[in-house]
Amino acid sequence: MTKKDLEDCHDHIKPYIHKTPVLTSRLLDKISGVKLYFKCENFQRMGAFKMRGATSAILKLSKEQQTKGVVTHSSGNFAQALSLAAQSLGVKAYIVMPSNAPQVKKNAVKEYGGQIIECPPTLEDRERAALQIQTEKGASFLHPSNDLNVILGQGTAAVELLEEQPDLDYIFTPVGGGGLIAGSALAAHFFGHQCKVIGGEPFEVDDAYRSLQSGKIETNKTTNTIADGLKTQLGDVNFPIIQKYVSEIIRAEEHEIIQAMKLIWERMKIVVEPSCAVPFAALLREKDRFSNKKIGVILSGGNVDLENLPFRTI
Repeated sequence: MTKKDLEDCHDHIKPYIHKTPVLTSRLLDKISGVKLYFKCENFQRMGAFKMRGATSAILKLSKEQQTKGVVTHSSGNFAQALSLAAQSLGVKAYIVMPSNAPQVKKNAVKEYGGQIIECPPTLEDRERAALQIQTEKGASFLHPSNDLNVILGQGTAAVELLEEQPDLDYIFTPVGGGGLIAGSALAAHFFGHQCKVIGGEPFEVDDAYRSLQSGKIETNKTTNTIADGLKTQLGDVNFPIIQKYVSEIIRAEEHEIIQAMKLIWERMKIVVEPSCAVPFAALLREKDRFSNKKIGVILSGGNVDLENLPFRTI
């Protein structure tokens, strides 16, 4: 991968995405002991950074491939992102979703023009259903995080952050499937000035942390975390990038994630989802190590269930 690859990707997707704001908070600076710059992808179209990668991947398809549509299996943000990106580009999107996916997410996919194919809630069933669509419709399968064009698209959030703040010492991102942190690490390598990338991950789903330790892709036996967007695992495309360019991964406890999320809601007056708060929680957990540094934090998304907030008291 080259700097030009990221620049070209950014140029191609610009007409279809928002350039999200970078916000600061003097109070959160004081609490953390660092100078913070929050890249607010919760203000992105469909509410998350994944709009970038979905758009990038579709644009890389040939016209013939676009005519036949795209397919993915997802019950989360990528389902919505691919549906909206495809709608924006005049492409048919087939979204395989498990039967137990929340109705609110199914409704969002439909609103963005995606055609839902329901399947039993196992990975094998999801993959089988997606393959059937590929075979029957000729649609191109796009993976939410383990696709180079998706990774490049996700990295454009960090490119924009570094354009505004070129002298950042660190960028913190959440780690789920690995697409965002891999793209951010490429951006920091090509656009930063000795800027290091650190991932935030829940202790309850610390497969990426263990993968960096062992040198091979690890899995999770349980996924008991509030950070529902981080329950996926790394892939063979993004893992080598993470190994080469990511400095480390810091884990956070569930109560720390909830507290970090609450701080952002209360002090910055913005809506972020639990997964989004994980890198800030990781930073706060080890803040003494980063005293007085300039740190960018990718706020990955704001798609929350308002009826199920972790800090609700009523």
